Amino acid sequence: MNAETLSLFFYLLLFCIAFLYASVGHGGASGYLALMALFSYAPDVMRPTALMLNIFVATTSFIQYYRGAHFRWRLFWPFAIASIPAAFVGGLIQIDAHLYKIILGILLLFSVIRLGGLKFDDNAPQRKQHFFASVFIGAIIGILSGMIGIGGGIILSPLILLLHWGNMKQTAAVSALFILVNSISGMAGLVTKGVHFSPDMAWMIAIALSGGLLGSYLGSMKVGNKVLRQTLAVVLLVASVKLLFT
Repeated sequence: MNAETLSLFFYLLLFCIAFLYASVGHGGASGYLALMALFSYAPDVMRPTALMLNIFVATTSFIQYYRGAHFRWRLFWPFAIASIPAAFVGGLIQIDAHLYKIILGILLLFSVIRLGGLKFDDNAPQRKQHFFASVFIGAIIGILSGMIGIGGGIILSPLILLLHWGNMKQTAAVSALFILVNSISGMAGLVTKGVHFSPDMAWMIAIALSGGLLGSYLGSMKVGNKVLRQTLAVVLLVASVKLLFT
């Protein structure tokens, strides 16, 4: 496969990742990181690139879910008050490349679970959100977000659903804004240390944004594509195994 075909394949996968993640209210950073890992990008390029793409795609997701009247401020802010400063601190932390791959490989498994068809009962009675537990969860996710270059939605959304603090659409809306603010904060921490972007950053933003716009619209207004999400889950599982065992 020549370089031009590989590049085209990369952009096609990038569009699909942005589309599918945005359909469940996510920015897609874990997917972008998995894709860049498969194409052998350097870790110092992967982290800021994923955060930048996250900012654009999570913005489109939040706008669409907010327009659909799914956002709940009461559910969002206890997580955010701790995660935003924690993500900035995480962005300042430089970790060993091998350790980075291990942590990313483990976190990708959350995406596999989220996209691979794990069932949550939307009709189950919702429970009252625990404030201090939410702050603690937000702080832990924030640190990991800044360190690895994700927004944290892949960890937050399953927790909200498992704890029955919100339904699927509410969780997607809250996760989208959570990802956005953490990505901005994490990027701010990275900028203080100096960042290196891919030379094709403008193209990557345009393609991810296109996928994100379409995915977030369909996810917030209509039913998502189950087969495509499960396919992406398999791709992420392969990337996770590659990171953990090579």
